[in-house]
Amino acid sequence: MGSITIVVDNKAGEGFAAEHGFALWIEEGGRTILFDTGNQEALLPNCRRLDLSFSSLTDLVLSHGHYDHTGGVDSVVSEAGAIQVYLHQAAMQPRYANGEDELRSVRMPAASMRSLWELPDDSIHWLTHPLNLGEHIGITGPISRLTEYEDTGGAFYYDPGGSRPDPIDDDNALWLRSPEGLVVCVGCSHAGIVNTLQTIRQITGETRIRSVIGGLHLINASAERLEKTAEALNNFDLHQLVACHCTGDESFAYLATHLRCEVVQGYAGFSMSI
Repeated sequence: MGSITIVVDNKAGEGFAAEHGFALWIEEGGRTILFDTGNQEALLPNCRRLDLSFSSLTDLVLSHGHYDHTGGVDSVVSEAGAIQVYLHQAAMQPRYANGEDELRSVRMPAASMRSLWELPDDSIHWLTHPLNLGEHIGITGPISRLTEYEDTGGAFYYDPGGSRPDPIDDDNALWLRSPEGLVVCVGCSHAGIVNTLQTIRQITGETRIRSVIGGLHLINASAERLEKTAEALNNFDLHQLVACHCTGDESFAYLATHLRCEVVQGYAGFSMSI
């Protein structure tokens, strides 16, 4: 039996560090996968508290290139040994988002990028299409943008002047098969959680979704988007939602009262079996 543990999140259980970031530790099918690496400060102490060693990792999957999901890449790569890394090629480009008074850089930290470029070429896998890591594990690659009410969840740009909107094309998700259906892991769902689940259903042919775990980036969502998202999620065969990171407290409360499935607040230290 496999397991998924939240090792970085904005919220944390007793004895764990919290930060604005996200990371999952996944053990399944003989593989040990780190899905995202958080910002910079929480990953290492939380993994130590759980007695998780980077040296045991077989794979690193990056959901997208923002700093709060890639800040720990350098530490992971330096200790992991012969690790395989999966990311979209757009994950390393410059990108900006709204700050208090001006646009601020939200790109992957330079140290993280350097550590990836120093890896052997055959250790890097560019996610231009769906990719299977094993019989029961897959990565979406680019996610189809089909719904009219879902967007990236914020004001994101390629340039500091805000003239070139960033659609965050590198956003991708990971899925695992279980006897009860798919377990879907998302970083921020910048492609939209409904688009993400529709894409995974198309890739796998599986309609049952046992659990979705990760950030939904609904923190800035309008009432209309929340209503349509809840309606669409209720039309999936979805049994559990573990909402994390960028979902937003108000959006979490809305989903908890409008979804027919179990809705759980994620936090660093949370664990579930697969």
